[in-house]
Amino acid sequence: MFAASTLTVLIMLAAPVPPAGAQPEPRTELSRRTWTPDNGNGTFTNPLFYDEFSDPDIIRVNDWFYLTGTTMHAMPGLPVLRSRDLVNWEFLGYAAERLDFGPAYRLEDGKNIYGQGIWAPSLRFRNGVFYIFSNVNGRGTQIYSAINPRGPWTHWEMKRSLHDLSVLFDDDGKAYAVWGHQDMHIAQLTDDLLDIVPDTEHVLFSKIDGMGEGAHIYKIGGRYYILSANYAGGFRMPAARASSIFGPYEVNQAISKDEGFGMVGGYRLKNKQYPFEVTPPNPASPDATAMHQGGIVLTEAGEWWGFSMMDYNSVGRLLSLAPVTWQDGWPYFGLPGNLGRNPRTWVKPRAAEAQQVKTPFVRSDDFAEPVLKPIWQWNHAPVDDKWSLTERPGFLRLHALSAASFWEARNTLTQRAIGPASTPTVALDASRLLENDVAGLGLLNLPYATLGVEKQGGKLSLVLFDQARNQATRVAIDTAKVWLRADCDFLTEKARFSYSLDGQRFQGIGDEFTMIFQLTTFQGVRYALFAYNTGNQNGGMADFASIDIVQPNPRGLMRPIPYGQQIRLGASAGLQTPTTVLDMGYGRIALQAGPSYVTVAPDGSVSFQQVRPGVAQNFQWMETPTGELLLMSLATNRFLRIDPQSGAVKADSPGPAPDGKDGVRFTWTLVK
Repeated sequence: MFAASTLTVLIMLAAPVPPAGAQPEPRTELSRRTWTPDNGNGTFTNPLFYDEFSDPDIIRVNDWFYLTGTTMHAMPGLPVLRSRDLVNWEFLGYAAERLDFGPAYRLEDGKNIYGQGIWAPSLRFRNGVFYIFSNVNGRGTQIYSAINPRGPWTHWEMKRSLHDLSVLFDDDGKAYAVWGHQDMHIAQLTDDLLDIVPDTEHVLFSKIDGMGEGAHIYKIGGRYYILSANYAGGFRMPAARASSIFGPYEVNQAISKDEGFGMVGGYRLKNKQYPFEVTPPNPASPDATAMHQGGIVLTEAGEWWGFSMMDYNSVGRLLSLAPVTWQDGWPYFGLPGNLGRNPRTWVKPRAAEAQQVKTPFVRSDDFAEPVLKPIWQWNHAPVDDKWSLTERPGFLRLHALSAASFWEARNTLTQRAIGPASTPTVALDASRLLENDVAGLGLLNLPYATLGVEKQGGKLSLVLFDQARNQATRVAIDTAKVWLRADCDFLTEKARFSYSLDGQRFQGIGDEFTMIFQLTTFQGVRYALFAYNTGNQNGGMADFASIDIVQPNPRGLMRPIPYGQQIRLGASAGLQTPTTVLDMGYGRIALQAGPSYVTVAPDGSVSFQQVRPGVAQNFQWMETPTGELLLMSLATNRFLRIDPQSGAVKADSPGPAPDGKDGVRFTWTLVK
């Protein structure tokens, strides 16, 4: 048996350091890297995208999967992506090119639609036509349809607003919608889909039934299933089933629960204006980042997979993929023996052909093309004649419109921040700014932070504004060409700003900024390019030459698996026996000590055995989001742990707890 040990949790946050004598990679090469969940060895690591993709819905049409999600006030909205393996996705287009129902959608008259816009889409397919049903605050439910998912999309509005709806096209040709918060409703839709059929609306669940909101309805094997999200009593995914579309429905309170991969719930905003009140990170909460709103999909190979979003702190709500295990007629997220919990790293869904590693977006941009890259979205509807990619070729030009602050600034161009850490660097030519203009790089959030060039009294200054502190830091400059940078770590939720006057040497400015998860905008942090005038007048122009986004950890492991090398698990006390890491394929390993192997029995007990490595000796090697090692036994589908009280080593943990007190997280060192 293993000796007792005390587990020390170390958080691996730093970027890898090049070996001595090695030349650092050119920044242009680094900026081409972006997060991919495909590990290149037949496995994937969650999240599918390390940038926000909330309220996801996925369907399969023949051998393609299609995906869309919430975009709120960002325009264009409702992205449509496709994949053959649920892991590698390509961008097709946006269904909603522009959302404009009045001044608030354009940031006019002091109005805005932060936290509103378009949300909770239901993606469906019938008779050769794709449909997206979605919500807009204060409007009827929006419907978009297209024969080709790349577009063009036709748009119309229902006569009713159906909160968080999901649509089912049944086998008999009838269409139904399920919607609502806590007390879910169901009704048949009219043939034109614009209304509900009179006298068909029924209440399916009361508020005490535990179904929550965010419904996804399916018909599987003659039964009707509704999956949902519930936060009352802790984030989880309930499900309901019935033999008739109108019920009665039986409710399962949790097909997924407490799965946040051990991520600690971070900073949370309690109010919406200065002085801001912020709740600090809470390791004691088991479900602050747990999987919730999502659904399930069947592959051509006959595998069921679940998808859901997770509140991943200030980077936003991220999309994760889970193997589904059917038990007693219920689709549980997770593996046999560990239902409701999902391995962060697992074998990819089977596909007819091996798929190349693919990512849907290019994030860095030199603005050399005459159209914006798909990664970009405007903060509210743009003023089309006040921005250009052609007035000065090779530059994004933003004309400074009047605004009281960054929050109200029109024509702010944004893209989703990407984790676990990333650094946007913006090259700006401020020579055409006029009096009272300010332009630069922002972290769009609440509270927000901006680093820009300001023109006051005919002179230029760099200005860092921290909304959380209501504090500005100014540095006078004598050149109009500057480089602005924000180093953002979404594991610590801290950002630091710096600037350069030559593009090579960067100087820090201001204090560290805390990024916060909040439900005012219902979005995570966004990198933003902005220009506005604070003098109640239109101003000059800001020319952005490029944005360069570097990600130090774009793959599912911060440290590669040390195949063929001897390691010691734990801290200095450690697990006393050094073991050699053997490659078992699919990112799985066996641990060998002399002629023996670490072996897991069906009851989760652990010992050394002299046997040929098989299932009992196999562990899926994975990491927590913060970089600690997790070893999941294939014998139990549970995680190796050191019991904090007895020191005994077992493979019986359902997964890492956020507080790190369960003995599941390991450090490891190479034995020289």
